[in-house]
Amino acid sequence: MVNGQSAVTSAWASSPLKLLVPQPRGESVYAYLSSFGGGLVAGDETKLDIRLAAGTRAFISTQASTKIFRNPHCRPCGHKLNAALGEDSLLVLAPDPIQPFAGSSYAQRQEFHLEPSASLVLVDWFTSGRTARGERWAFNRFQSRNDIFLGDERVVVDSLLLDPAEDAPGDSHRMGRFNCLALVVLIGPALGEASARLLADVAQQSVTRRAPLVCSASAIREGALLRIAGEQVEIVGREIHRHLGFLPELLGDDPFARKW
Repeated sequence: MVNGQSAVTSAWASSPLKLLVPQPRGESVYAYLSSFGGGLVAGDETKLDIRLAAGTRAFISTQASTKIFRNPHCRPCGHKLNAALGEDSLLVLAPDPIQPFAGSSYAQRQEFHLEPSASLVLVDWFTSGRTARGERWAFNRFQSRNDIFLGDERVVVDSLLLDPAEDAPGDSHRMGRFNCLALVVLIGPALGEASARLLADVAQQSVTRRAPLVCSASAIREGALLRIAGEQVEIVGREIHRHLGFLPELLGDDPFARKW
């Protein structure tokens, strides 16, 4: 905090990662991740460390979807994030989806360490690839893991591995008609009401045979976890933004108003 406002006191990045901070000071800090090539190529490894001091608020997103380009030699390619949230701080990490191209390989690991009074909104989602080009679940390997700690206790572990060598993701018994999967986590005292509304909203949704969008939600310690599967990226995005409609009140501005 600087003079009662959230402020960026240090920001640094090197290739292939770009870090844009259009609002470095205010009720909330806004930052956007990008890359020099619009995505990750074979051998790219990005690492991001985030530190929020007590009472600060930050919204972190991306300029566009993260493309994972073809990787014929299966060289390591991925992203690691470690975030530490101080007392009464709020982090909203809501990037655009990851888009793995045919023949790509990607591994992501994200860890969040929250003080007991800190709050976190996490969005983690990805697509089946470039469906307009006929690429659908055609990547070589996709792996993502999220760990959330409250104090010293791990309260959320979400791990996903899609490897065609074991079983084709595009098989009708696995992904079926869906082309986008999303995870949304709300956790912390600042998100208590939003978590309760999310759980109630999903509980009231009717189940329709072969619906283009399917949601499930479950209560977790100090919050809620939402999973979404959709036939189209756009409808998943709209559903995410619908459930995050409370963000302007917390951040002091609508983070999606000018982007979408």
